[in-house]
Amino acid sequence: MKTIGKISVIILLIIFSAGIVNAADFKVNPAASLVKWNGKKVTGEHYGTISVKSGTLQSDAAGLTGGQVDIDMTSIVNEDLKDAGINAKLVGHLKSDDFFSVEKFPIASLKLTGVKKLSGNNHELTGNLTIKGITHPITFTATVGQEGKALVASGKMTINRAKYEVRYGSGSFFQGLGDKMIYDDFTLDFRLVTE
Repeated sequence: MKTIGKISVIILLIIFSAGIVNAADFKVNPAASLVKWNGKKVTGEHYGTISVKSGTLQSDAAGLTGGQVDIDMTSIVNEDLKDAGINAKLVGHLKSDDFFSVEKFPIASLKLTGVKKLSGNNHELTGNLTIKGITHPITFTATVGQEGKALVASGKMTINRAKYEVRYGSGSFFQGLGDKMIYDDFTLDFRLVTE
């Protein structure tokens, strides 16, 4: 009887140890990662990049299990306006209280709360997105795979800025904007690469 008890304990320790070995935190490499933003208005669009500050992706033998990413809101870059003065004016406006209040809220963050594996490397991810100190749930799809020793997650998020009190030019807050209206939805195309 004692032998059976000892064997059971050993088996449990092996299973527990295997779980620890298989579960891992992968640190996101900001220099290798990329986030592209795109915002549209009645008369056109603007687009550019924004930098990842830090993050981790969790994975086990079955695949991605969770993660968190912090975005550096002070790093907003515009890529479509070639005139340096006009470009700087737009970026300054995006950083102002009319849009993302970057001085008060320099970090936006996403914390994953659920991962559902779809077909192949495709996953449905659910998380809490925080912008300007306001948090809302968001669901989006991403492709997750291995590239060498790095874990890579890429996809697109569509975000309704009105939920985060980003009011400027929004038809959700102001009437009669005509061709000055800026659409509430903007997108973030992301590619997160771990170290």
